[in-house]
Amino acid sequence: MKKIVVKFGGSNLRKPQDIDRIVNVVQTYQRPLILVVSAFYGITNALITCVQAAKEGAGTKAALAESQDYTQHLRRLKRELIDANVADQAQRDRIEKALAVRIDQLDRYLTGIHCIGDVPTFVYDAILSYGERLSSLLLTEVLLSRGIQAREALPEDIGLITDGVFGNSACDFAASTASVSQALAGDGVIVVPGFYGIDRDGKATLFGRGGSDYSAASIACCIGAESLDVWKDVDGFLSADPGTVSTPRSIAQLNYLEAAELSYFGAKILHPRTVEPLFDQDIPIRILNITKPERGLQPYTMINGQRKVTKDVVKSVTSTEDVAILKLHGPGVGFKSGILARVTNQLDSLGINIKSVLTAQTAINILLARDHLDAAYAALAEHHLAGVVEVSRNAEVAIVAVVGDGVLEASDVGSAIASRALSAAIASGVRVCLAAAGASEVAAYMLVHQDDTKLALQAVHAEFFGA
Repeated sequence: MKKIVVKFGGSNLRKPQDIDRIVNVVQTYQRPLILVVSAFYGITNALITCVQAAKEGAGTKAALAESQDYTQHLRRLKRELIDANVADQAQRDRIEKALAVRIDQLDRYLTGIHCIGDVPTFVYDAILSYGERLSSLLLTEVLLSRGIQAREALPEDIGLITDGVFGNSACDFAASTASVSQALAGDGVIVVPGFYGIDRDGKATLFGRGGSDYSAASIACCIGAESLDVWKDVDGFLSADPGTVSTPRSIAQLNYLEAAELSYFGAKILHPRTVEPLFDQDIPIRILNITKPERGLQPYTMINGQRKVTKDVVKSVTSTEDVAILKLHGPGVGFKSGILARVTNQLDSLGINIKSVLTAQTAINILLARDHLDAAYAALAEHHLAGVVEVSRNAEVAIVAVVGDGVLEASDVGSAIASRALSAAIASGVRVCLAAAGASEVAAYMLVHQDDTKLALQAVHAEFFGA
């Protein structure tokens, strides 16, 4: 029997009683499982802050005390979780000692930053992985205390090998598949910390923020899983953000491309790279809601490789404010050869990822993550590219996208989907900066003034789904 990989994210790990929910879900399956877990909610952000404080205050007693205060906070937090979920005192003491070993390891890393006054990339990745390492150990021990056969399996123990890129690595499936498949064989529940793998030297490398989804998908690929079940605290993918649109519709079915584009353009259900490892084997992703146990294992959204253009082409309208425009001005920048190549090489050397490029004769518009804008602007403004007379930047924008297989084709009701979306936004008074269609088979998008994001979402959603 193929195994199911089950992913629990930080939204499932906010309070001590959330562990109880996870145990109940595990018992519902009544079969061997691979569990992939994230850090408890807020832990990764706290570790990032702690690392930055340790680096900035390297060598000072105050900064060292701050790091030690945080690890003491972790010890208290884990003790509260143990007390709330484990009845037997002897088991509590044993689990606390096991967790203390890991927190001591983390403490040594943070102390090392103070000693050297720097944070090497491999140290940074190792430190941030401890949120997941603590979650996996704690959950394993709680399962055992409830009489459930369980064991922990760390990425370094199962051979989950990456390409070695610190901070944003990818799984090396050729190097990982055999060892992961063998290590995760057998009965019972196996708990794996998400978010990281190891390079060929055994150093932890992160799969990027939110990368536990990708971890789970990579493991599902390596073992040829029956499905990847992702447990959330919401009802799967919706036609829009329920905080913006009053009556969004649930989406029962998506294909891989639609799910990837929705995630890329701001839907916070899956990490955008989650579907990558699953394409070749057509392993389905099932999105379930842990707050509604009455549904059992019935998913809210099913995602697979089946592509089918339906009459209701648009599946969802989504948005993200994690975007900015870097614009190169010049009377011939769109015609002059080599400019874009030099720009991309310069930004790549700084580790800056380009989201998209829209060109015209007199301007090249480069879309970046917002927190990369200032560094990119400084680099290109100082580079003095031939043919570029000005470099400008704009962070007061947002992307609004319509996603659905067939958005570039004419619909049964008349005009093209992309045109309808743009017209609806403009008719509602939305200030549109740029619009693009054709880059993806399943998505079209526009850049709007940041203050108009909600208005644009509501107008476009009303166009395709009604008020």
